Amino acid sequence: MEDAVGPVLRMCDELELVVRAIEDDNPAGSVEIIDYGAYVRVQRPGFLRLTRASLERHVGVGFRMSQLESIMSAFAGRIRTSSDEVVWYFQTTNASSGENAR
Repeated sequence: MEDAVGPVLRMCDELELVVRAIEDDNPAGSVEIIDYGAYVRVQRPGFLRLTRASLERHVGVGFRMSQLESIMSAFAGRIRTSSDEVVWYFQTTNASSGENAR
């Protein structure tokens, strides 16, 4: 997948619920889940979002956004985090000008 972004998640009790939350926060059918046995890569071209509201709906109110770090072993793209959402995005920089190309 070209320009793929998203988390690599370790196997854990909450894994399937976190993946469902990610699927809820992105356009239907746009998220690709690749199961490698010990971990799962969740990806989408260009931009992928996970909101606290979706996590609470699927995993439970006690699950904090900061807990995602403990199950995310890696990610593709750039990442922006807040207490309400995590966003993975693809961005290139024009090396000669320092401007964002996308």
